[in-house]
Amino acid sequence: EAKLKQLEEIEIGQMELLNELLQGLNEVEETNGTLLDNTMVLYGCHMGDANIHNNKNLPVILAGGGFKHGQHLAFNSDNNAPLANLYVSMLENMGIDKSKFASSTGTLTGLS
Repeated sequence: EAKLKQLEEIEIGQMELLNELLQGLNEVEETNGTLLDNTMVLYGCHMGDANIHNNKNLPVILAGGGFKHGQHLAFNSDNNAPLANLYVSMLENMGIDKSKFASSTGTLTGLS
């Protein structure tokens, strides 16, 4: 119980720091939007379930970069898309024509 409380405090602190970063980026005006509009910030964990060291259904936050935000995307847990698909989507968003990265099978749907 005490360890879970400590973990909760750490995670809340990390989210507060991420919030400060995103707000700071959003306050910087550039000629074509804010710095946040022109930056992709990826935050996440490579552990879906730490109890069993599972790397499926990873919790990931993608902010900025001109993607469609304000949504929660959940993908098929039995036929999961590789995390590398997100990286391909991010590369394409930067104008880099890269159809394959590591174990990717394409891009992620619902981001744009």
